[in-house]
Amino acid sequence: MFKFSRLSYKKQRKVIILLFLLVPIVLLITFSYWPLEKMFVYSFYKWNGFSKHKEFIGLNNYIKIFTEPKYFSVFKVSLYYLVGSFIQMPLALYFATILSFKIRGKNFFKGVIFFPYLLNGVAVGFIFLYFFKPDGTLDTLLGALGLNQLIQKWIGNPDIVNFSLAGSSVWRYIGFSFLTFLGAIQSIPSDIYEAAEIDGAGRWAQFRYIIFPSIKRIVELNFILSIKGAISVFEVPYIMTQGANGTKTFVIQTVDAAFKYSKFGLGSAMAVILLIIVVIASLIQNFIFKDREM
Repeated sequence: MFKFSRLSYKKQRKVIILLFLLVPIVLLITFSYWPLEKMFVYSFYKWNGFSKHKEFIGLNNYIKIFTEPKYFSVFKVSLYYLVGSFIQMPLALYFATILSFKIRGKNFFKGVIFFPYLLNGVAVGFIFLYFFKPDGTLDTLLGALGLNQLIQKWIGNPDIVNFSLAGSSVWRYIGFSFLTFLGAIQSIPSDIYEAAEIDGAGRWAQFRYIIFPSIKRIVELNFILSIKGAISVFEVPYIMTQGANGTKTFVIQTVDAAFKYSKFGLGSAMAVILLIIVVIASLIQNFIFKDREM
């Protein structure tokens, strides 16, 4: 009869490691790799997602996406979020730098800045839905300040709605950028600051010659993550406008194709293209960082 205790220590260790890995591997295959394989297969079919009949159409779904402008033109909406991330990163870096120094109440302000990132995307969507609605929080605030002439249809005007949504995204994700910058800044040895202060370096000089060169790679990482985030925006515009008024992103268009218009094969092909774009962005990120390590 097999007895685990009779195995050598080395074999016991291997068995225990394999048993611990078994559950996460099964979950990973079941909920990630198997659906991914199915998505790739469905992208070559014309299928409504429910019928038992699937028609193999080869690359037609991919050809349709690349030849019909309406599918790729939605990437223009991602530019608003990309520009928003360029505003978000300097703000996060500014707050992280300020709060890395000894100032009163800095832990409170750290919590205030990071808190929005803890909120669910759906909750953020509803918060800003009430914030931007007519006679909502923003309009009331502008009226109280005597700026009634600035009141707009923040999510009803196609000319400004994407700016409003990008602003919501900045509010939500500034906490993540802030946390990564703050962690990197706090990893800089304090004796470097002390030596700089002895040499008469002010806060700006410390930021320019100590902080920024030390966290340059974290800035680059945030830049790449911002590109990937801008491409895959979904929750906030879907909750607030459901893609109306020119706010439809590529992910919203993919979900609509699959579940609203029952074009499951086309939606799968769009999801594959989005995955390839994100993978390319990740490879570029790895190439840049690997090159810097050499």
